[in-house]
Amino acid sequence: MLKVDRRLLVKVSQMYYIENMNQNEIASKFGINRTTVSKYLKKAMLAGIVQISVVNDLYESLETALEKKFGLKEVYIVPSSSDPGEVKNNLGKAGIGYLKRIINDGDIVGFAWGTTIGALSNLASVEKCDIVNADMVPLVGGPENLDSEYHVNTIVYKVANAFKAKSHYLYAPAITGTTETKSAIMQDANCSKIVKLWDEVSITILGIGAPIRSSNLVWSGSFGKEYSRMLEDAGVVGDICSRFYDVDGNVVDTVLKDRTIAIDLEKLRNVKYSIGIASSPEKVPAIYGAMKGKFINVLISDEKTAKLLIDFAG
Repeated sequence: MLKVDRRLLVKVSQMYYIENMNQNEIASKFGINRTTVSKYLKKAMLAGIVQISVVNDLYESLETALEKKFGLKEVYIVPSSSDPGEVKNNLGKAGIGYLKRIINDGDIVGFAWGTTIGALSNLASVEKCDIVNADMVPLVGGPENLDSEYHVNTIVYKVANAFKAKSHYLYAPAITGTTETKSAIMQDANCSKIVKLWDEVSITILGIGAPIRSSNLVWSGSFGKEYSRMLEDAGVVGDICSRFYDVDGNVVDTVLKDRTIAIDLEKLRNVKYSIGIASSPEKVPAIYGAMKGKFINVLISDEKTAKLLIDFAG
């Protein structure tokens, strides 16, 4: 390392870090070359003259721990609250903010349905979003007993409108009454177009369900206790787009498989950004299974749920 007096190291560091002079300007002032300035800055760092600190975000260590544990691209933690509506709003705000950061022209963005993704779409309507030449597409049909605000087509419309992107709609239920009905719908031109887009999707925005829980409005309302017992007996802990999996991330096929109109879970493993947005203690096994199965590579959740996920052993 170059021998140089401390006074010069302080001056060079002051100019670079405080006065925002570049290395070429500093080199010219002192009659040295730019490489020497770079070496002086490194020496100042080693000597303790320059001390750089990063202000830790409240949840940074928790986010990093989850990223490492599950091999995720990113974890985004929002504050917890005793008010579920406030948490959903926080998750939605984080979700639309994340989408604004990563979306580019040419992306195909796929959406699931649900209250949390609905919150995201509502916030998209009031956010300032850059115009993006992208396509927005449903990843699953829409349950009949779901409030229209949380229907996948409504969500797609709102987010596409916010980005001035192109929207596509799926005119089909998530679960058909019979396999024959599904077969007929899948042959329809509308459905065929959407299914082709599923093969090209680059970003997915996914809710994570816990279908055997009584709080799940779709499964408890549409299928009742009979199906809940069937799913529990099969080891199901979660669903994404009405596709089921166990706590280890293995896809679980049920009698509903051949009646389901939705993207296959295996395809989610190849998506560039597969973003899972979910929280609550009862969903911990479902979120854990989704991460283990690599169905999501980005997680947006709240602090309480994140801490439970760190300790959860499957």
